[in-house]
Amino acid sequence: MTLPIYLIGARGCGKTTVGQSLALAQGCQFIDTDRWLQEQAQKSIAEIVEQEGWPAFRARETAALEAVSAPSCVIATGGGIILSEHNRHFMHEKGVVIYLCASVAVLANRLAAFPQEEQRPTLTGKPISEEVSEVLAQRDALYREAAHYVVDASLPPQQVVAEIEAVLQLARAS
Repeated sequence: MTLPIYLIGARGCGKTTVGQSLALAQGCQFIDTDRWLQEQAQKSIAEIVEQEGWPAFRARETAALEAVSAPSCVIATGGGIILSEHNRHFMHEKGVVIYLCASVAVLANRLAAFPQEEQRPTLTGKPISEEVSEVLAQRDALYREAAHYVVDASLPPQQVVAEIEAVLQLARAS
């Protein structure tokens, strides 16, 4: 049995895309905490936030993280999951945490190119590049604190998967 692999990072860093490919390559199950949470709640993240507020959403997010954490899983987390100190420690203790790190320009371009209907509501109400810049400035240190490894997520997804597999191989060897 292998420890769960948690993918953390800002919106647009590729957690879901990379996570699905990584799970396939590792022969593991793939779980996206945002999707799991929405299925359990039977509403979108935007609806949860609108009806219950951000604190209630964050509590649901922590419950989702704990519920899906299992051996031999690749888990893509919501971008703000690291805002909770509990979540940062939980992931760091229970599994291998990989921060998919990308520049503001890369993240903003991806979010503009692939807007998702279930995408979370805006955090700042500002244009994408400004919001990404502000959010990353606030969260980068938290991502790094939670992570065991930092991987360059600006590379093509298959290359990111290869980098993660190399890091995991080194981790197993040590």
